[in-house]
Amino acid sequence: MSATRTLCIAGSTGSIGTQALDVVRAAGGRFEVVALGAGSSVEMLAAQAREWRPARVALADESKAGVLEALVPPGTEVLAGEGALAELARGADIVLNAVVGFAGLPVTLAALETGRRLALANKESLVAGGPVVQRARRTPGAELLPVDSEHCALHQCLAAAGMAGAGPPTGPPAALRRLVVTASGGPFRGRSREELATVSVDDALAHPTWKMGPKITVDSSTLMNKGLEVIEAHLLFGVPYDQIEVVVHPQSVVHSMAEMSDGATIAQLSMPDMRLPIGYALTYPERMAAAFGAIDWSALGHLDFEAPDLAAFPCLGLAYEAGRRGGTAPACLNGANEVAVEGFLRHGLRWADIPAVVEHAMGCHVASDPRDLADVLAADAEGRALALEHVSKLSGAARA
Repeated sequence: MSATRTLCIAGSTGSIGTQALDVVRAAGGRFEVVALGAGSSVEMLAAQAREWRPARVALADESKAGVLEALVPPGTEVLAGEGALAELARGADIVLNAVVGFAGLPVTLAALETGRRLALANKESLVAGGPVVQRARRTPGAELLPVDSEHCALHQCLAAAGMAGAGPPTGPPAALRRLVVTASGGPFRGRSREELATVSVDDALAHPTWKMGPKITVDSSTLMNKGLEVIEAHLLFGVPYDQIEVVVHPQSVVHSMAEMSDGATIAQLSMPDMRLPIGYALTYPERMAAAFGAIDWSALGHLDFEAPDLAAFPCLGLAYEAGRRGGTAPACLNGANEVAVEGFLRHGLRWADIPAVVEHAMGCHVASDPRDLADVLAADAEGRALALEHVSKLSGAARA
């Protein structure tokens, strides 16, 4: 059995973070939780600190630091404000980045630039900061293991074929024909563009197979989440976009597949349970003893697959376009999408207008190669500003 490794969880109060702590409980002392961080959930973070007794906790919302200090155990150091979560990532063997959205980029860079293992559940940081993150992956000692169920599945398929490890890709494997990324289809699978014109927030948040936070659930409903995963797969494994295909699979049992040049396909199957990919990323190249997501084959029934409807769900095509443009285009795409989703959740934007907002921002943005984090931040800010302008216009028109 491996020696105990120290673990930092950034985003510990969210869905992935709380499930990661379930994995740690099941791991029987393989990990020591030394740092926990959250955005603004003071009470839940304090409760986690009292249970796990980490050396440090961090809160992105600096205004609540005093409240947190009064609730954590004596001797626990409290960090707060901009940069606090990234600071946590510099002091553990393994960093699980479960921060929601673009805000996770500093955590990703801090973990990789200090030569840590990064268990990445924050796809937006890799998508938006692609070239900068890829450079950080070359830091001696740095490792990146994906936590998204699809990319964890692809990693397992490629590792089984001797084509993947924890370091940066060296190019597409010669024996690989394509990667097949599966999508549940979300709550609106099978609906036409016309039928989607009046869907509500509650409709979009009713995911049929996964329990996730609101942002990623809306992204799943638009298929933007799958588009971001296509970009992520390209960056993780060095496979060209023309060799990455999306297929809708409503049961969410086949989590993704790798097809070889001779026609053989390797797939990873399990019941939907995020604790499996979390455990894989934490323990690789070993395996957890706890069987998260084990399948009862006698009760499984059938597995269905179909092509995505790009007319009804244009966000998937927009993501492919941004990925092929490269440079700062994915950062603009991601920033605009985050604003559009927030507009839908809170400000009256119609669900059907989310892709229009993203397309507007993409059409105005001139992509360039980001030299550093500042260039990524600038592209993100531009995408958000362009999207906010269009959200205001479209929301006003909807209310009129």
